[in-house]
Amino acid sequence: MGNSMSGELSLDALMRTLKGTLIDGVFVFVTADAVPAGLKPRMVFEEAEGTTIICLRDEAVALGLDYEFASRMITLDVHSSLEAVGFMAVIATELAKEGMGVNPVAGFYHDHIFVPDGREGDAMVVLERLAVEARLA
Repeated sequence: MGNSMSGELSLDALMRTLKGTLIDGVFVFVTADAVPAGLKPRMVFEEAEGTTIICLRDEAVALGLDYEFASRMITLDVHSSLEAVGFMAVIATELAKEGMGVNPVAGFYHDHIFVPDGREGDAMVVLERLAVEARLA
């Protein structure tokens, strides 16, 4: 199974079936030397400068961790291929037009976007509009 690809590659198909699910909780980005004991991270990524951790803000506060970018997580409920071209670019561009930064994370099965806390409703509207426009095209 080393070379097998899974997930949708077609940008048109991805856009037509795009659906976002807002995940409960406010998430934050933390950097540390290692994942603190007791923390249940949503994502961990090792960088040269330190370990990036995305976790719930409540957990970061409880552990006394410094954090940045209070955000809401939206899971894009389409199984996109890790080799799909342009999917996140379209989404990020449309969110940028609304004055919204986005921090995307690619999982094996889904893409996830982290948008500023308080802007999640705006982001969901943009995602729905993109899907409707793709279906009408």
